[in-house]
Amino acid sequence: MKITTTPLEGLLILEPKVLTDDRGYFFESYNMQVLEAGSGYNKQFVQDNQARSVKNVLRGLHFQNNPVPQAKLIRVLEGSIWDVAVDIRKSSKTYKQWFGLELSAENKLQLLIPHGFAHGYAVLSDTSEVFYKCDNFYNKPSEAGIYFADPELGVDWKIDLKDAIISEKDQKQPLFKDAWNLYE
Repeated sequence: MKITTTPLEGLLILEPKVLTDDRGYFFESYNMQVLEAGSGYNKQFVQDNQARSVKNVLRGLHFQNNPVPQAKLIRVLEGSIWDVAVDIRKSSKTYKQWFGLELSAENKLQLLIPHGFAHGYAVLSDTSEVFYKCDNFYNKPSEAGIYFADPELGVDWKIDLKDAIISEKDQKQPLFKDAWNLYE
């Protein structure tokens, strides 16, 4: 597995080695030992989530605060998404910066989003199926979010926001400056 750093410290792109032949393909999508050896990341994942969405669905920006933060390892099983992570660590050199990457069933890339990042994605294909591992269980009291179209962040979602399908909850998330954020 190839592990690539991004401009945001701790945010990693994982690219599996895909073996193909006339039967199809095979790849190891996750190996804790390989991830730790290649990046130093050593958290264990405890929960898997899967979501199916249609074109122009926008989910996010979500995160879990301390004391139950949640890292995620995101991949796409069907279709494609524009995956976004925003650095919300107040002491970080890249505080308030965002990084986006197309994840698809075709490119098989994964994005490891550590603690201290808000996460969201927009669906680029007709449908998508997103699968992600979490290193902590969902914890409603720690749940928080940021308004997806906050002008202070300026996230480019790669879809026309006039066509975006967004939950009522995500439409009502606070601006970055008003978000409940316990990350230092």
